[in-house]
Amino acid sequence: MLGTAGDQRISARLSQIAAAMRVPFKLILDTGLPQLCPSCREPVGDGAGLCASCWSKLSPIERPFCEKLGIPFTYDPGPGIFSMQAIADPPAYARARAAVRYDDIARTMVHALKYGDRLDLAPVMARWMRRAGADLLGDADVVVPVPLHWRRLWARRFNQSATLAKLVAAELDLPVAYSALKRVKATPQQVGLSKSERASNVQGAFRVDAAGKAEIARRQVVLVDDVLTSGATVDACARALLRAGARQVDVLVFARVVDSVRTPI
Repeated sequence: MLGTAGDQRISARLSQIAAAMRVPFKLILDTGLPQLCPSCREPVGDGAGLCASCWSKLSPIERPFCEKLGIPFTYDPGPGIFSMQAIADPPAYARARAAVRYDDIARTMVHALKYGDRLDLAPVMARWMRRAGADLLGDADVVVPVPLHWRRLWARRFNQSATLAKLVAAELDLPVAYSALKRVKATPQQVGLSKSERASNVQGAFRVDAAGKAEIARRQVVLVDDVLTSGATVDACARALLRAGARQVDVLVFARVVDSVRTPI
């Protein structure tokens, strides 16, 4: 069983190796092949990410929405209103914001970034996230990405949440505490699990060590991830950060699952 210091050294080394391996292959692909829209496979311009048609199909999350969970309301109940879900089962984090609904287009973008080496999508996703999370980022002291366990980092070669956190923070000159929060338990994938199973799956999976505490103690943290589904992962992360002394934890993601059947208020 590797200790925390060992995990940190391995994670840092794996990130360096992954970055070194990724650059030459990406240069070859970029110069030899045109970028394609990950959704419809049509050629796209440099830095566009998606074609114009697929961009128009994304569903941005705009006000009115629950001030705590960031889920959109079906009508405007007035400012500062919480959804019944937020009142009945309040999370550890203070506020959550998402740029878009997790629909077919958003899912394709997330999967292309996470599994398909489409790093060209990250800047446009981060730009949407900065817009959606302007109120959170304006209050933030530090940005923290949701971490991967070192074994999964090795298999995937990079942490998409860390990439998004870096790009979100760069425009605002906010520090990113990449190693403050650690995933100390190699949990199974959350896909296909119920809400209660997701919560049990990530219980005890995250920890902040002494060095991490120095980075987040008494600070307002924005926790960054790609997708918010049940909220179990970000809630477990928020609890670990708050136990370590964070003043407040907010959550910013590119996409979140929105239940279109239930009325959120």
